[in-house]
Amino acid sequence: MSESTELTPETVIEVMREERFVMLSTATPDGKIVSHPMTPQEVTDDGDVWFFIGLQGDQADAIRANPQVNLAFAETGSWLSVSGVAEFVSDRAKAAELWDGEVEAYFDGGLEDPNLGLLRVKGESAQYWGIPGGRVAAAVKIAAAKITGSEGPGRSGTTEL
Repeated sequence: MSESTELTPETVIEVMREERFVMLSTATPDGKIVSHPMTPQEVTDDGDVWFFIGLQGDQADAIRANPQVNLAFAETGSWLSVSGVAEFVSDRAKAAELWDGEVEAYFDGGLEDPNLGLLRVKGESAQYWGIPGGRVAAAVKIAAAKITGSEGPGRSGTTEL
């Protein structure tokens, strides 16, 4: 079993800011959990995560029906799960602030694309499991534990945001 450690909101925010991709999970009306890869455009000091999202489609419909979502961040040796509430935000100034060239590949009409939506996820709680020392150290520690048959080197923690 992994060692428990105190997880702080500041640590959660730091981990979220380090990751370029996240899986955003929603519940469909019939109760199925569905995950979509997303790119966080910003993680605020309060732990809010901003995304661009298509306003038409199953993912947006699921969020409208049930705004409770989960964000899953992962890298070699570390996993962070953030439960929160998603909210569509109509704010052209914020959209312009967050806009970058990569988003344009998904929204041909740019900032004026009628399908372009802005989504803010307000984190409520987070669970973390990780191995100190970064990706290379984590990979080595995991391999060593597997080879020797010893307990995994991870630490876990939970916090409210």
